[in-house]
Parts: sequence; C-alpha cells; structure tokens
Amino acid sequence: MKIVDLSKPIKYNKNDPWFMKVKIKHKPHSKAKWLIRLLGLPFRLFPKNFTGWADDTIQKMGIHSTTHIDAPWHYSPTVNGEKAKTIDEIPLEWCYGEGLVIDMKHKKDFDPITVEDIKTFLDKNDLAIKPGMIVLIKTGRDKFNGTKDFHKKGTGMSAAATAWLIDQGIKVMGIDAWGWDLPLPYMIKKAKETNDPDLFWEAHLVGQDKEYCHMEQLVNLDALPYTGFKVSVFPLKIVGASGAPARVVAIFE
Repeated sequence: MKIVDLSKPIKYNKNDPWFMKVKIKHKPHSKAKWLIRLLGLPFRLFPKNFTGWADDTIQKMGIHSTTHIDAPWHYSPTVNGEKAKTIDEIPLEWCYGEGLVIDMKHKKDFDPITVEDIKTFLDKNDLAIKPGMIVLIKTGRDKFNGTKDFHKKGTGMSAAATAWLIDQGIKVMGIDAWGWDLPLPYMIKKAKETNDPDLFWEAHLVGQDKEYCHMEQLVNLDALPYTGFKVSVFPLKIVGASGAPARVVAIFE
C-alpha cells in the first residue's frame, strides 16, 4: 500500500494573513515533571530516566485556516429549505471513496472553471465521473501556499461547474487553491465594479440548493495520477461546526 499526503503542515507561518494564522505552543518534557510533583508524586518516586512528557496546545487556529473540509452549514443555514448539516453530521460514507483528479493547471488566474472545461478534460483523457467519487481539482496554486499572496491567486470553480459535479452524484470535492471560488479579493473587486450581487461566492452558494462538501488548500495533487486511488478525508468531529481540519490522503492499494 502507498499513501500520498494531500494535507499541508499545521504550523506557524509568518507570511500567512491574519485570518490564516496558526499558533501552537510546544511544551518540553521537563515541564511535566513539575506538574506531576505539584499533583503529589515525590521526585524520589519518579520512574528511572523519566524526563516527563511533551505536550502541545493549539492556541490559535481557525477551522478554515489549513487543509479542511467545509460542511453544508458553511454555505448556508439551509439546503433546499432543510437545515444544513454541520461537520459532525456529515455521513462518514461521503468521506472515503474512489478519487478522480481533474487537471485545470492551464487555467489562468481569475478565469473560472466551467462545465465545458471539465467535460473537455474528461473526454480528452477518456475518463468518467461515477457517483460517490471524491473529485480533486488540480490548479497548481498550492505552490503559493505559505506565501502572503496565496489567497489572492488562482482560478476557481464556477457555480455551474459545481452544480454539474453534484448532479453527477459527487458529494465531496476539493481544490488545491485557497478557496473553492475565484480568489476572494478578486470577487469583491468585480462585484463592486459591475454592481452585480450574483458574482460574489457563487460556487459556495450552490450549497443553498444542492447538498455537498468541498475541501480547500489541498497539496501534492501533482503526485497523483488521474485515477486509480482512493481518497480519505475524515474531518475532526467538531460539534456544530461549519467545517473541520482533515488529514486528506490518497491511498493506492
């Protein structure tokens, strides 16, 4: 069995914007010795060569700060009139399945991925989408992950392409860019320029009518073939949350 990690490291990075900052405090082994002493164990009764245990505290990390999966609740409080699922309510069966990479690295920044783009890629490579697959959109923008402009670069999914994937029976999909839509600053700029309220977050908002989850900030999609592997994307079980960090991996059996 071979496993390819599709998740970014969780660590402090000075170049991350404030909304992506992660801060973790690493406590050395020696700190635990004093904690155990305060709890009542005399030093003379410590096990031989006991140096204490290491410990770590996540002091700051937004749910969407690193590689994560968004629940329907993130997009809207309701889906087609029914209460949207939070991340702890997502069926685990959605989170493991046959993987499919759709290569969109040729798409330029701010040029949305369309249904025709996806169909052309599938036809050219003699590939087919099957219900229950986990579809990974490769844009190559993970090379900017960890830079201050990561959230400002890239292509993104159109509303129509997102809806089309859902209609093919896809419940979970993901991308190696910062977000599923076109870059957030660009969407804001274009909405203001055109005075069009339908431009902002159009792909996410498909989730108001069609139930699905998507992953953001994937990495290493270049290490995968287009097919022939399984994807595991089990999120942390955070009750009531709009999403959760996940260790996303591709599995070759």
